[in-house]
Amino acid sequence: MANIYAFRAVRPKYSLTEHFAALPYDVYDEKEARLEVQREPRSFLRIDRAETQFEESTDMYSDIVYQRAHDTLWELVEQKELIQDTQEAYYVYELTMNGRVQTGLVACADVDDYLNGVIKKHENTREEKELDRIRHVDVCDAQTGPIFLAYRYDPVVGETLKKAKESETIFDFTSPDGIRHRGWTINDKTEIDKIQKAFQKISRIYIADGHHRAASAVKVSLKRRKERAEHGEYRASSESDHFLSVLFAENELCIMDYNRVVSDLNGFTKEVFLEKIKEVYQIRKMPEGQQIHPSQKGMLGMYLEGNWYELRIREAYCSKDPVLGLDVSGLQQYILDPVLGIQDPKTDKRISFVGGIRGLEELERQADQCGGVAFAMFPTSMEELFAVADAGRLMPPKSTWFEPKLRSGLFIHSIKES
Repeated sequence: MANIYAFRAVRPKYSLTEHFAALPYDVYDEKEARLEVQREPRSFLRIDRAETQFEESTDMYSDIVYQRAHDTLWELVEQKELIQDTQEAYYVYELTMNGRVQTGLVACADVDDYLNGVIKKHENTREEKELDRIRHVDVCDAQTGPIFLAYRYDPVVGETLKKAKESETIFDFTSPDGIRHRGWTINDKTEIDKIQKAFQKISRIYIADGHHRAASAVKVSLKRRKERAEHGEYRASSESDHFLSVLFAENELCIMDYNRVVSDLNGFTKEVFLEKIKEVYQIRKMPEGQQIHPSQKGMLGMYLEGNWYELRIREAYCSKDPVLGLDVSGLQQYILDPVLGIQDPKTDKRISFVGGIRGLEELERQADQCGGVAFAMFPTSMEELFAVADAGRLMPPKSTWFEPKLRSGLFIHSIKES
């Protein structure tokens, strides 16, 4: 049973929304974040990446940076640029990209559901990546970036969200990348109860994106529970026991390919490299100038020395195992590790990952620049993601790329202790 809670969102006033909303903090490196804040001085990145308010020489992990994030957030609340709703509500968040619409429920998920496995993971997290968000959430007294959750379609939730979209929007804008964002409020108690009871019949929900944000929110909650216990405080529930989420039914979502570029052939010539991989993959060289974008599972596109090749895994090497059967696992097991010497793709600096949104031309550009090889993947499916998570297993790193990206700053969850 999944526990999903209404909350009193802190959110930008209508006229500020399109200027304030920002892509997730980890989409940008420091230089890109600074350029974005220069372009849009009202951007939420002032809070999510508060080092942008200091000189470049400032340590982005210093105490003054986190304190500035806190101060900027709550000064905007005092100035009424951000408002906190007086009534607990669910919210609806709709994104439209290239004519395709996906609609999510904005709510708070339960830390205990994360701890007891109702909320399923498919990736490991790295402690060093969590530390920044732990401090950010704790110092700001707020969860500023939503966790992207998925669930198997429920008609009650679907119809309730559809009905809510008939009401007046709380924001409606198109971001610079052409994606339209719209939002609504669900504050009728009957509708809230209907959604809450529907999720209590759903046994599992899944982290689609935001594993590090989720882990950080949970660790802040556990830290605060410990602090309350040390001070002899007992509280059945606290806002920090819940974490900000946007939940989408699986039929609403689109996973794009997450591609790979390796900077060299590990000392092999092209001819030797092709010879080494042909035992596992059938190889077809494409006509000059013709790209190959995989159209089915078991098929890869490979760009090498100015030419594209179609690779199809031979049946003898296919697997029904939920992890080993993934195309990204096959690539790692049969090419990246044994031939190219990429044993740990999380740490090896010879491999880079390119989201499918950037197109095959970006793979060509990077491979030509480094003199290496690029692999275009067929996207992992939602059912594959669910199967891995249900088995308690983990996907290889960079297995899924979701588009469009949720904007941060549209909904903020205050975890101030009352």
